[in-house]
Amino acid sequence: MTDVRELTYLDAIAEALLVEMGRDPDVLVMGNDVGGSFGGAFKVTKRVSDEFGPHRVKNMPMTELAFVGAANGMALMGLRPVIEVQFADFISTAFDSIVQYAATTHYRWGGSVPWVIRAPSDGGIRSGPFHSQNPEAWFVHTPGLKVVAPATPADAKGLLLAAIRDNNPVVYFEAKPLYRSLRGPVPEGDEATPIGVARIAREGSDITIITYGSTVHDSLRAAHEVGNEGISVEVIDLRSLKPMDTDTVLESVAKTGRALVVHAANRMAGVGAEIAAIIAEKAFADLDAPVRRLGGLDIPIPFSPPLEDAYRVSPGDIAAQLRELVSW
Repeated sequence: MTDVRELTYLDAIAEALLVEMGRDPDVLVMGNDVGGSFGGAFKVTKRVSDEFGPHRVKNMPMTELAFVGAANGMALMGLRPVIEVQFADFISTAFDSIVQYAATTHYRWGGSVPWVIRAPSDGGIRSGPFHSQNPEAWFVHTPGLKVVAPATPADAKGLLLAAIRDNNPVVYFEAKPLYRSLRGPVPEGDEATPIGVARIAREGSDITIITYGSTVHDSLRAAHEVGNEGISVEVIDLRSLKPMDTDTVLESVAKTGRALVVHAANRMAGVGAEIAAIIAEKAFADLDAPVRRLGGLDIPIPFSPPLEDAYRVSPGDIAAQLRELVSW
C-alpha cells in the first residue's frame, strides 16, 4: 500500500522532479536561476539542485527562445528536459520554438520531443500584468502539444510525473497562488496521474461546474456556500486541458442539466469557450438553462490589489451565477 503524506503544492512539484530524476538519468532541469543556491524564483528547484548539482540542474541565460530551442535539440537526441520559465508570461518569447518546431515535429517526420515546460501562472500575488497571466489557451489551440493544469498537490506531483514520461511536448501550468497556501495528501513513490482524465472534485445533481487550476478551489467554496441553500453542485476538475476528458463533462451535464465553466484566464476566447461549445453541440437536449462562462476581465492584470480583485473571479461571483442558473 502506498504511503500518503500531507505536502504543499510546491513541495509536491519538487518531489516529482526528485523522483523522476532519480529514476531516469536522461531527465534534467533547465531555466533561469534554477540551480545553485537560488533554486528558482519560487524555490521549487532548490532541493533538486542540492541533490543533483549543476550537471543536471542547469542555469540558463534570460533568453527563453534560445534555451527552449536548445531543449528541442536535447529532446531529439534522447534527453528529457524539464524547462522552467520563471513566469508563464515569459513563455511568449519562446513561442516560435514551442509552436513552430516542438509541436510539429512528430507530424512532420515522426520525431519525438519529450520535454516539459513548467509555467508558473495565475495572479493573486499582486505581481501585475507581466507576472500574472494565464496563457493556456494559446497552447490548447496548437496541435501537437499536451497541456495540463493541476489543482491539488497530488496532481501537481502525479501530472508532472506523467508529463516527463510522455513522448510529446507538454506545457504544465502550475498555479502560483497555490504554492504554499494549499496542502493535501500526496502518495509516495512514482504514481503518475494519467493525462486526459478529469476528476470529479465534488458530486452534485443540480448544476455542473467545469474548471481547472486555482479556480477549482474557488468553485468548491461557492458550491459549499450554495449547498447550504439546497443547491447541489457537481465540480469537475479537468486537470488536463489537451487532451480533454469531454466524456466526463458531458456525462455530468446530462445528469444535472446545467453547466457553468470557470477559469482564471480572461474570458474572451479562453478554454471555457471551447468547453461551452462542446456542451452546446453535444448536450443541447440535456440542458435546462444556457451554458455560462466566468473568467477574468478582458484587460491586462492590474498591480493594484483592489483592481486585481475586481479582475479575478471570486467564489461570490461563482455562487451568484449558480443561483441564477438553477432558478432559470
